[in-house]
Amino acid sequence: MSGAEASPRALARAAGWLYLVIIVGAGFAEGFARGTLVVPGDAAATAGNILAAEGLFRAGLAADLVAFLADAAVAVLLYVLLRPVSATVSLLAAAFRLVAHPAIGGLNLLNHYAALALLDGSGSLSAFEPAQREALALLALEAHGQGYLIAGAFFGVHLALLGWLLLRSELFPRALGMLVAVAAVGYLTETFTYFVAPAWAPFGTTLVVVTASAAELSLCLYLIVKGVRTTEPQAVG
Repeated sequence: MSGAEASPRALARAAGWLYLVIIVGAGFAEGFARGTLVVPGDAAATAGNILAAEGLFRAGLAADLVAFLADAAVAVLLYVLLRPVSATVSLLAAAFRLVAHPAIGGLNLLNHYAALALLDGSGSLSAFEPAQREALALLALEAHGQGYLIAGAFFGVHLALLGWLLLRSELFPRALGMLVAVAAVGYLTETFTYFVAPAWAPFGTTLVVVTASAAELSLCLYLIVKGVRTTEPQAVG
């Protein structure tokens, strides 16, 4: 890389690799660490799983933290890449992404850590009975899940703005913009069905898994493999 500023293709590929860090880190934390240790509605089983695999539980927190650090960088890189389309909309998209994961998601990790601190039972927590600490630990993990959903509303707005920018950018195919816009609907549907219409929450969760997987993996791979689309005019004749 030469010059004072990296090329759009270099910035895009950097964003792609960082996006891969986000997908792997967050996927490991939510899908494997918490996914295999937390038993919904069963405080005792959850406590036993966490204490038996404390290293995995701590690794899940670390993986999430790394993903959120990478997310802050991706927000800035996407802003720089898409600023020529609309500086205002690009800045708004970056702001919503920064609030969603680095801010809300980062603070929400306190709930993850609180569960382990409660189960450890040291210091003032020794005043609680083991069953009480187990119940509080599960409550902290449930609050963590709800924090994820609140962050999801901000991320959904980010994706809606990002989809608009991608659709209008010469650097990316329109199909990516459409996929990202659909994923925005998925995130917003998941969050609002959970809090407003709980009976529809499973539908919202399924929708976000399908739409987000397609959109974010596609965007990540495009950024890594292609970087950006060439905007040089094609020769005629």
